[in-house]
Amino acid sequence: MGKSQQDLLWYTKRLKIRSFFAYSLVSFQAGHDFPIIFYLALGGSLLSYIYSAPPLKLKQNGWIGNFALGASYIGLPWWAGQALFGTLTPDIVVLTTLYSIAGLGIAIVNDFKSIEGDRTLGLQSLPVAFGMETAKWICVGAIDITQLSVAAYLLSTGKLYYALALVGLTIPQVILQFQYFLKDPVKYDVKYQASAQPFFVFGLLVTALATSH
Repeated sequence: MGKSQQDLLWYTKRLKIRSFFAYSLVSFQAGHDFPIIFYLALGGSLLSYIYSAPPLKLKQNGWIGNFALGASYIGLPWWAGQALFGTLTPDIVVLTTLYSIAGLGIAIVNDFKSIEGDRTLGLQSLPVAFGMETAKWICVGAIDITQLSVAAYLLSTGKLYYALALVGLTIPQVILQFQYFLKDPVKYDVKYQASAQPFFVFGLLVTALATSH
């Protein structure tokens, strides 16, 4: 390892230590008896490490690796925000874990353009494991079924208008999937994500507003 790499590694370690100290301070200032923000940050850092590093190297498995990404994108940040500004309750944990399955679907979108490289490296991404045709349906199924399941949950808890709003935001995503992604997930991946992702993010916002009231 060269000197510049050693310097970068040392700088990264110092940055992480300072960040963990800041997370502990945030938990303390929020009045937490248990430093939950610190442990969520620690868990996120561990997850990012085992995603790429052996022996676990989660990204070798398309299911586990992409769910880890989904949890990092959706679950962990949501838990941290909920813990900081409210109360992290079991139903929120379950709901956001479910929503992370949609994140799994979104992560699969990026696997199609790297299918040859993944196959060469022995990474069992879902397009490699199942083929492009099956994998693209797994992808959209994870995204759409998750959101509709969350909408059903909101409806069951008396949040009718939030549930309808979430369904309304899911419909354009389905249309865009047929218009772009399902036709050619490699050619249209960027166009699909640029068009559909805003509706998904607004769906997250709707769910967050529904569960915070």
